[in-house]
Amino acid sequence: MADAFSLRPAVQADGSFLGDMVVEAANWRSGGARPRHEILTSVEHRRYLSGWMRPADAGFIAVDSEGQSIGAAWYRMLSQDDPGFGFVGTAVPELIIGVQPIWRAHGVGRTLLRRLVAHAGEQGHARISLSVERDNFARGLYRSEGFLVTSSGLLRDTMVHRVS
Repeated sequence: MADAFSLRPAVQADGSFLGDMVVEAANWRSGGARPRHEILTSVEHRRYLSGWMRPADAGFIAVDSEGQSIGAAWYRMLSQDDPGFGFVGTAVPELIIGVQPIWRAHGVGRTLLRRLVAHAGEQGHARISLSVERDNFARGLYRSEGFLVTSSGLLRDTMVHRVS
C-alpha cells in the first residue's frame, strides 16, 4: 500500500479537505468523535484553517492512486495573540497533520511529515513545532522523526524538531 499514494503541494482550493483533516486529527480516538461542526467552529481549531492559504502557509496533500485526497500535513505561522496548541514562537511554524483512518499505519503520515519538515528547512525555518495528546499513538511517530518534548500540559505535549 506504501506505493499506492503520492504527495502534491497543498493549494488554496484544499481548504475544505484541510478542514476534514483537522476533524480527523481532533477525533483520533476511535469512538466518541466530536461532531465536525463543533470542531470546525471552535476557536482552538479554526486558527489552523481560517484564511488558508496565507503567504507563509505551506503544506502537502497525500493522494491515492485514483487521485483522492487521503491525508494532509501543513503549517501555519501563528501569532502570540492567537497561538495554537503547539505554539513556541512567532518565527516557528506549527504543523498540523491528519490522515484518513483507513490509511493510518501505511506510511502516509510519516511521508507527509518528512516532506513538510524538509520544506520548512528549504524555506529557512530553523524549527517546526506541533502539539500532541500524550496518549496519541502519533506521538511515537513524532519522536522517531526527531521531535522532542519542549513543554508539557495537563494532557498534551508541545514538541519541536530542529530543522537545520
